[in-house]
Amino acid sequence: MTVSDLEQFAAWIEELIRRRGFDIDSPRGGGKSRLADEAGVHRAAITRLLQRQSMPDLETTRRLAHVLDVSVREMLIRSGRLTEDDLPLPLPQAVEGAARPGVGERRLTLEEAAAGLGVPADQRDMFIKVAGQFLPAAPARRAPLAKD
Repeated sequence: MTVSDLEQFAAWIEELIRRRGFDIDSPRGGGKSRLADEAGVHRAAITRLLQRQSMPDLETTRRLAHVLDVSVREMLIRSGRLTEDDLPLPLPQAVEGAARPGVGERRLTLEEAAAGLGVPADQRDMFIKVAGQFLPAAPARRAPLAKD
C-alpha cells in the first residue's frame, strides 16, 4: 500500500460515507460516531482513515463494507490491498455447478480453489481468509434418531 493508495481510498470512502447520509463534516463528529456505532468499530479508526493516517484492518473493512452497502471485494480492491486478478469474479456457469455438488462429489477446499486459480503462494492465506467470509456456515450436524 502506498500513500497514493491511502489517499485514493480515503477520498472514495469519504464520498461514499456522505452519500450514505453520514454527516462527517460536522465539527462535533456526529456522523463519524454514528458510522462507528453502526459498524461496531472504534471512532478512532474512522477518524484515522478520513485523516489519511491509516488504512482500516480487515475486520474494520468488512464491517464498514456492510454498513456502507458495498462488497468487501470492492473495498479491498479500492484500498489497493488486492487487485481484481487477486479476487476474480466467478464465471456464471461455474457458480451453478459449484453451488450444489452432485451426489458423490465434494466441494473444493479454499486451498484447492486458490491453487486452481493460480493465487501466488505468498497470497494464499489472505485469499483463504477473505474467501472464507463468503461461504455459508456448515449446517449443524443432527444427532441420529433413537430407534424404537
